[in-house]
Amino acid sequence: MIKVTGKIEKRDVGIGAWALVSDEGKTYELKNPPQALRKPQQRVEVKGNIRSDVMTLTMIGEVLEVDSFQLLE
Repeated sequence: MIKVTGKIEKRDVGIGAWALVSDEGKTYELKNPPQALRKPQQRVEVKGNIRSDVMTLTMIGEVLEVDSFQLLE
């Protein structure tokens, strides 16, 4: 499990995707994010697992399956 802090982005690539851009600049594609996470520019801390067994159409970064999250600010 990893913990990532950053901002949520809506990416209009392919069918669209929700991304988490970490404070270090790394982009993760969120796998089935909860509705509460689907707000662009929201600052969050997300705990979850990298899913190397999942491929997506958008291919914007590693796929992060959300286990839990906390809204910041």
